[in-house]
Amino acid sequence: MRVTPDELKILARLVNDLCGVVLDESKAYLIESRLSKVAEDAGCKNFSELYYKARYENNKTIQIKIIDAITTHETLFFRDTSPFEALQHKVFPDLFDAKAKTATPKRIRIWSAACSTGQEPYSVAIVLHELLPDIATWDIRITGTDISDSAIQQASIGRFRDIEIQRGLKPEILEKYFIREPNSWKIKDEIRAMVAYRRLNLLEPFNGIGPFDVILCRNVAIYFDAVARKSLFERLVKELTPEGYLFVGSSESLTDLGPQFIPQHHCRAIFYQPNKTSLVPVAV
Repeated sequence: MRVTPDELKILARLVNDLCGVVLDESKAYLIESRLSKVAEDAGCKNFSELYYKARYENNKTIQIKIIDAITTHETLFFRDTSPFEALQHKVFPDLFDAKAKTATPKRIRIWSAACSTGQEPYSVAIVLHELLPDIATWDIRITGTDISDSAIQQASIGRFRDIEIQRGLKPEILEKYFIREPNSWKIKDEIRAMVAYRRLNLLEPFNGIGPFDVILCRNVAIYFDAVARKSLFERLVKELTPEGYLFVGSSESLTDLGPQFIPQHHCRAIFYQPNKTSLVPVAV
């Protein structure tokens, strides 16, 4: 199914309203490759009909299918490596020390925003298991959110195909934390139980989902326009604890958002502590 210039414009506005992704004239191929089947399944002869059903008939099923088709679900365990090394060797040890001086010394809250099919939050859970031999005595909760219902469903099940496992996982980690099944691997219950999943559109209010000690929101805002990007990170900051850590994608920088976004460097990773006062850049 071919998209006309006029259809591209109205569908781009629709996609932006639904999930914040910005599509320009160069993305006609993306509309055609990802939304043709959605249109055909909905009985639409062209993209204009698909737009009408999604926008004016407010067909929620079609809207969800458009979101699922457009949003990228490409991810893997321990993606980019360096953020997880920074968590293991810097952020979590410092967080444990800081927590030891509070009334809740073993309470940790982490948010994986736009978690896709769950590889990121499960990777964080594995890092914590490796660090804490007495993890059963800790009050740890990891929240994974994504706009895609199908991604959340798969993440909740915790079952991954061979091709999804073969990238990013060391053999010893695979053997320790996964169970072999026919043509797939199932994450063990002790890891699965650490993560709670829910659908969440990052363009919408968070409604007190936090506060969190660590938020990972990586490679999401690169698809947003400047206004939506600024709003997203300003709202994320409000969900962080006073010394909470914010991780973004390796190619992202938040220094343009204000003086509170001072980059901290460790293990080749960059993170921010926007609510911490008297912060100076740290390079290790």
